[in-house]
Amino acid sequence: MNLEYGALTGAMVLGLVHLTAASFAYKAQVGNAYTVGPRDADLPRTGIAGRLDRAQRNFLETFPIFVAAVLLLGLRERTGGWLSEAGAALYLSGRILFLPLYAAGVPWLRTLSWNAATLGLVMVIAALIWPL
Repeated sequence: MNLEYGALTGAMVLGLVHLTAASFAYKAQVGNAYTVGPRDADLPRTGIAGRLDRAQRNFLETFPIFVAAVLLLGLRERTGGWLSEAGAALYLSGRILFLPLYAAGVPWLRTLSWNAATLGLVMVIAALIWPL
């Protein structure tokens, strides 16, 4: 498996981690009776449950773009270049750091990790345009 596909696999696992963390934090906030019920009342997510929910939604904003970019790299046989490999690694690393930083409420480092992940995504997309 090439590095870009490895990063994509890692990002898929990270997506499940996001989902699980947000779900369990919300269950801890509102209780099991609410989460297994019909959820007719829309109880807001607060504290860490709210932060984990927002972190998950933030991840889901960039993940489809990353998936498309990596799959296009593979279809166009452009994997293995320094730009796409570094970009994929940077995207995954930044997204991995983002989750605990957001959950802990750390503002500046969280933003830095988001910026790093976004730069990585731009690098992967750039590798589709420039064969480096």
